[in-house]
Amino acid sequence: MLEAIYNYRQVTPRLATSGQPDEQELATIAAAGYRVVINLALHHNARSSVADEAASVAALGMRYVHIPVLFDAPADADLAAFFAAMDEHAGAKVWVHCAANKRVSVFLGLYRHLRCGESVEDAFALQRDIWEPAPVWSAFRARTLAASR
Repeated sequence: MLEAIYNYRQVTPRLATSGQPDEQELATIAAAGYRVVINLALHHNARSSVADEAASVAALGMRYVHIPVLFDAPADADLAAFFAAMDEHAGAKVWVHCAANKRVSVFLGLYRHLRCGESVEDAFALQRDIWEPAPVWSAFRARTLAASR
């Protein structure tokens, strides 16, 4: 059941986000027809990662994209890699996650506003539903939005 995955959010019929799914939840994601898993979390924390997520995802017939974003230091290069992955898989059913759906909510808000043309209000509805960003994330978001004008 997708709804049981930590901080799960269905964004569109072809896009969902969450915190870190476990092995069983990855199988549920595959069974729901998702073809791509994009992970913005790091692999080093046993509490918030799957031992070999790339292998697990591949064994389930999905594509795995790992963009490790440091929680205390999101970078422009990370965001550019995320935009490229989202653009590359625009026609697929995509699941995006990190440890708690916080990194994802900001990156996806930026993507939806800057690439998809949604209003800032609409693009960041997911982020507002999940958390009030820490200062480093608020600054990253503000700087990225300002640079796009």
